[in-house]
Amino acid sequence: MADENPEITPSGPPAGHNEARRTFLKQSSVLTALALTPGPLVKAAEAEFDEKVAAAIEQVPLRLEINGKKYKLSVEPRTTLLDLLREQLHLTGTKKGCDYGQCGACTVHVDGQRVNSCLTLAVMQDGRKVTTIEGLADGDKLHPMQEAFLKHDGFQCGYCTPGQIMSAVACVREGHADSEGEIREFMSGNICRCGAYPNIVAAIQEVKNGGQKV
Repeated sequence: MADENPEITPSGPPAGHNEARRTFLKQSSVLTALALTPGPLVKAAEAEFDEKVAAAIEQVPLRLEINGKKYKLSVEPRTTLLDLLREQLHLTGTKKGCDYGQCGACTVHVDGQRVNSCLTLAVMQDGRKVTTIEGLADGDKLHPMQEAFLKHDGFQCGYCTPGQIMSAVACVREGHADSEGEIREFMSGNICRCGAYPNIVAAIQEVKNGGQKV
């Protein structure tokens, strides 16, 4: 006759259950700790990590002639010409506007050609000659385009003016200043949020018609 009250032995949790439970608790604790960590601490940790990554990036040698002065430099491969000029060489006349090559505030000349320095890697300009707004004047004597901008009030806030002047000089050199319409077309890559366009055109026309060397 079968036992009416058989002893029941618990089978216990399946294999691996306890390990999975411990893993889940550890992950939950980490997520909770991160959620409770103050934002500044998280940002500080991220900044430190970024600095370590940047330090690990190999520096590359670079030779440039900037405004008539020769430089031997070491830069990260990802450094733009704009950041090199502003951050490393402290030539802050070249402005950082949109950083997407759409406003023209960062225009400089490389081997006589205008370029958007925010879209140009510094290492790609090795051995070339760069001219920034600081290099246009001859000592205390302003460049004719600088004088024309002052005369015609070709600026208001002045933030875009260095890039405007660099493009204006290139516009005349390239032979694209024969008419108001042509000037507007070939200066269209430089945005003036203050709307000083008529005065900028007038300044360029005066330099062009005056036959002054630019």
